[in-house]
Amino acid sequence: MTDEQRTELEAAAFRRLIQHLRSRPDVQNIELMNLAGFCRNCLSKWYKAAADDLEIDVSVEQAREAVYGMPYAEWKSRYQKEATPEQQAAFGKGKDA
Repeated sequence: MTDEQRTELEAAAFRRLIQHLRSRPDVQNIELMNLAGFCRNCLSKWYKAAADDLEIDVSVEQAREAVYGMPYAEWKSRYQKEATPEQQAAFGKGKDA
């Protein structure tokens, strides 16, 4: 496999992950963090960091929109729910680990 093919495959897998997350707005970011150790916000930060590394001008909001498929504030108002005490406790434990 060439480097170009590997990059194409990785990009396709990333696009599929983003598509999957967009199709599941019911899955809260705190749930992703508690189960997988990353969430949509992490992905947008990684996207922004990659743009910075490649000297591509991408704002934090543009990176978030690339992941969420809409402005972050709109996604939050539509889909984000208040974290339960159990979710918050699990998140706190995960940070200590």
